[in-house]
Amino acid sequence: MANHKSAKKRIRQIEKKRLHNKYYAKSARNAVKELRASTEKATATELYPKVVSMLDKLAKTNVIHKNKASNLKSKLARHINKIA
Repeated sequence: MANHKSAKKRIRQIEKKRLHNKYYAKSARNAVKELRASTEKATATELYPKVVSMLDKLAKTNVIHKNKASNLKSKLARHINKIA
């Protein structure tokens, strides 16, 4: 266990940030699942901008890697185009 006051504070901050990141990453994963599960093109095209926005925000704050966000966006766009 840490002895320095600054180290104890850092532990508290890290835990708080971990829970914050976990929540937003999980909600983004659920949104991606929901979009992949959609079979109607109208609902999928409506959800797509919201999901892309979520992924971009996570990539910007380094919760997920920018290439992962890019790959997910690409796969989701291909999914929407296949639905037709």
